[in-house]
Amino acid sequence: MAMIALKCPKIEVVVLDISQQRIDAWNSDTLPIYEPGLEEVVKSCRGKNLFFSTDVDKHIAEADVIFVSVNTPTKTKGMGAGMASDLTYWESAARGIARVATGYKIIVEKSTVPVKTAEAVEKVLQSNAAVSNNLTFDVLSNPEFLAEGTAISDLQAPDRVLIGGRTTPSGQKALDTLASVYEQWVPKERVIKSNLWSAELSKLAANAMLAQRVSSMNSLSALCEETGADVSQVAFAIGKDSRIGPKFLNASVGFGGSCFQKDILNLVYICEQQGLPEVAEYWRQVITINDWQKQRFVKRMVNAMFNTVQNKRIAVLGFAFKKDTGDTRETPAIDVCRALLTEGAKLCIYDPKVSDQQIRSELSLGKFEWDHPNSYGKGAATISSDQVSCVADAIAAADGAHAVAVLTEWDEFKTIDFQRMYNCMTKPAYIFDGRNLLDHAALSKIGFTVFALGKPLDPFLVNK
Repeated sequence: MAMIALKCPKIEVVVLDISQQRIDAWNSDTLPIYEPGLEEVVKSCRGKNLFFSTDVDKHIAEADVIFVSVNTPTKTKGMGAGMASDLTYWESAARGIARVATGYKIIVEKSTVPVKTAEAVEKVLQSNAAVSNNLTFDVLSNPEFLAEGTAISDLQAPDRVLIGGRTTPSGQKALDTLASVYEQWVPKERVIKSNLWSAELSKLAANAMLAQRVSSMNSLSALCEETGADVSQVAFAIGKDSRIGPKFLNASVGFGGSCFQKDILNLVYICEQQGLPEVAEYWRQVITINDWQKQRFVKRMVNAMFNTVQNKRIAVLGFAFKKDTGDTRETPAIDVCRALLTEGAKLCIYDPKVSDQQIRSELSLGKFEWDHPNSYGKGAATISSDQVSCVADAIAAADGAHAVAVLTEWDEFKTIDFQRMYNCMTKPAYIFDGRNLLDHAALSKIGFTVFALGKPLDPFLVNK
């Protein structure tokens, strides 16, 4: 929304939330989320044509176009638990719009939703609109294809903008209206128009395909370790094939973030509901490999340290699911840290953008709880300081540690004084590089025993 305000100064954009605390943060000097470039965009437009408010009814009534970006978390109970999207908040938003909206409105799905959600929204609006309001509407699907850490540049120069709508004259006019907004800065040929169901499915399919590439390389990383091949060299070679391309071919400890796992599980559920069990199982394997890769990484750590990490201090560098973001949703660090804690390890964690409270909360929350309201900070007190400590720099994290686990590819980790780190660690000193970020030859020369995913094994680790 901030980018629309920046690129379309004649359009007034109002961001709404029922949380006063969250709106106060958006109106403050410290924004509630970290994203490179976001603060500059918000502050350049805020108070001019970009506003943040809790007066939901007023602004719904006044709006011509209403973007709905509420959470669609994975259900934690009932039918479809663990796979299906919970559309409670979407339905509530639709009912709220129907209650106060008057005249003609364009309702835009921004949330990632199951196929046919727009049809359900239409039914809710039709059933609940007050006759006196004379509400008419069109529902569009306009999914986001942003990557955290590069969201601002992705918005400024997107690969494509996808808008789906009904094939009725009114639906096509609504499509053209929204397209005209984006075409103020996006080349017209990059604004793609489709039917509603294609747009809704395209978002799920895009994330599933990207995650599939990650799991494919992670599966090959295990084979590389057993055969002496180098997964980075394999990725480089296959990425030179123009039919494949080089993106999303880096082996790692696993993918994370708010979208990949949730969207694939949603896709699996939809396939099952449509009587396509073979298709569902195909996509489920992407998640299975991702979970296995995290388990394999921990197993390698434990085996290397003489089959026990009981009471051993392990430095964890990075907790966010990727660099240049403070987002910890579904970060692989959660499962890796939990497994190490189960084995009796003592963790000392450093991440430049993730707070102590956020780390403790993530380690204590149940599966899929992170995407539900009021989850932040919940359960943080249940993780004792004896089990998990958080520090302000990487050297402090490694002081006295038996091992270092790199779980986020922050650029600053490449410039650590590793000689100094080695000197303060318990020997033998291990580095487990879950992002293939570091100079492994240089680390070995210092004296570290190094494990990197998909790389030839350090002689010290062979047969362990």
